[in-house]
This record gives sequence, structure tokens and C-alpha cells, in this order.
Amino acid sequence: MRYLYEMGAALGCYMVVLVASLFALNQFQDADFVSRAIITLSPIIPAAFMCWAVVRKLRRLDEMQLRIQFEALGFAFAASALLTFSYGFMENIGAPHLPWLWVWPVMGLMWIVGLMIAKHRYQ
Repeated sequence: MRYLYEMGAALGCYMVVLVASLFALNQFQDADFVSRAIITLSPIIPAAFMCWAVVRKLRRLDEMQLRIQFEALGFAFAASALLTFSYGFMENIGAPHLPWLWVWPVMGLMWIVGLMIAKHRYQ
């Protein structure tokens, strides 16, 4: 339950900062590069707290749960690499360009798939 509070608070802060940064970027289009970079990177701060919540959750897991997470993350790493590399090659033959922002959702989805596989394996 503690994880849900930590992640929920970090995610809520992330959404607020993201919306504020997008609004600020629109308002300060003529600002210098450094100012715009600070504004556009500001959502990284609450995103770092999301990472912190995940690490804290992993530290509280027992050995079996940790093994399942480890296998799921290993699967997610490899599958995400294969998918993103494959799509990058497809762009060479005319597939539409996708921004890097799609990498994280692919990784998250592959983590979920990896969890399903690992949990099924140990049932």
C-alpha cells in the first residue's frame, strides 16, 4: 500500500509539472535555449521520484517476488531492444518515424508481458 501512495503522489506531481511545463513552453517561445531546456526538462524531477518509488518497492519484495521482477525486467529490456531496433530498421524502408517518447511505453508494456510470463512460470 505504501508503494501506491509513493507512486501516486509522484505520478500526480508529474502530471501537474508536465501540464505546467507545456503551458510555460507555449508562453515563453522566445526565451533563450537554457530557459526553455529547464522548462522542458522540469517533468524529469517528479519522474525521478517515480523511479525512486519503484526501487523502494523492489527493496521490500521477498526473494520469490524479486526473482519474478528480475525475470520480467530482463525480458522487458531484451524485447524492447528488439522491437525498437526492428522498427528503426523499418523506418529505413518508409515506415513513419516515431519519436523516442514511444520507447518508455514499449518498455512498460514489455515489463507487463514479462511479469505475466514469469508469474505463470512460478505458479
